Amino acid sequence: MKQLPSHDALLSLEGKRALITGAASGIGKAIAYRFAEAGAELELVDRDAEGLAKVKSELDAFGKTVHSHTVDLSQRAELHQLWQNLAERLPDILVNNAGIYPFKKFTEMDLELYERVMNVNLHAVYWMCHELITRRGKQGGIIINIGSIEAALPFKEDLAHYSVSKAGVVALTRALAKEYARRGFRVNALLPGGIITSGTTRAAKQVLRLDVSLVKTGIEFMQRLPVGRMGQPDEVARMALMLSSDLASYVHGAAIPVDGGFLSA
Repeated sequence: MKQLPSHDALLSLEGKRALITGAASGIGKAIAYRFAEAGAELELVDRDAEGLAKVKSELDAFGKTVHSHTVDLSQRAELHQLWQNLAERLPDILVNNAGIYPFKKFTEMDLELYERVMNVNLHAVYWMCHELITRRGKQGGIIINIGSIEAALPFKEDLAHYSVSKAGVVALTRALAKEYARRGFRVNALLPGGIITSGTTRAAKQVLRLDVSLVKTGIEFMQRLPVGRMGQPDEVARMALMLSSDLASYVHGAAIPVDGGFLSA
């Protein structure tokens, strides 16, 4: 019988370099920890310089090289400059995690906010993928795009703009997987739902101060969750680690929910 690679070998990211956006907190930070634990060198990107510095100092315990980059991904010029700076150490793995989710009624949406959501959540993902694929060429690589259950089934009110942006991320993921799989690129998406982070907690508190009726929406969400609890960032990070490793060598163009069963209920 043919000798199969060990589980440890399949899961290892030794010798790999990963770029993670939105890495200063929440899901991005959790992914950075799991990737460092698996042996990856890291390029961490976020607008929050202080948060990045803290994460970088904590990750030093893993003994891996960690570089941090303060970048506003909504600005195309800053995004392009990031990749110029990485010319000598291109990442093998790209995790497009950064995203914003400001609550705004559909009928009250203004162009400035709409464009900012699209620039961060969708356009930045498009151009980050473009940079990786263009620069790595025949070397191939791995892309993990963080979508949302809102892309498949909008549930929360006042987030139509967010749902549209994340639906675009899923469509982009599938298109790139179809076009570039034979060139050595593996492109997949994760669809988190009901994950407790400092960002989601802060956003919820701000909205509740303005509209207490949303308490009902929260109760309905919890009642629909088959597992009966909210998720943790590390539960998304574990799936990101799997998709970035050779355990997922035959997984292409997938949009995998990490939602406690919400979409199945």
